[in-house]
Amino acid sequence: VQLVESGGGLVQAGGSLRLSCAASGTTFSINAMGWYRLAPGKQRELVAAITSGGGSTTYADSVKGRFTISRDNAKNTMYLQMNSLKPEDTAVYYCTQGYYRGSYYYNTYWGQGTQVTVSS
Repeated sequence: VQLVESGGGLVQAGGSLRLSCAASGTTFSINAMGWYRLAPGKQRELVAAITSGGGSTTYADSVKGRFTISRDNAKNTMYLQMNSLKPEDTAVYYCTQGYYRGSYYYNTYWGQGTQVTVSS
């Protein structure tokens, strides 16, 4: 399984970015997907996750109302639209493939990550 993120970069506070994750070597449409982030000195955080068909999503409280996760199963691609970005959103963002058990998302594969930096 290969997961390749793109779309990271430097943006001012209040700005927007859209991350993409292209998947290969997997049956993308049957797997749940998620985005994690890791910032220096902080614990890894599940930012958002989405079920295989896209009908259900999960968000961290810290990004609710600002971030939107989506997927295009025809393109084997997942997205994270990030609006109203804050300096505390600065982190490396990782695309993951996983599964749901009840309402909890668990990851099994990781991408290499993409850096998002939000300046104040």
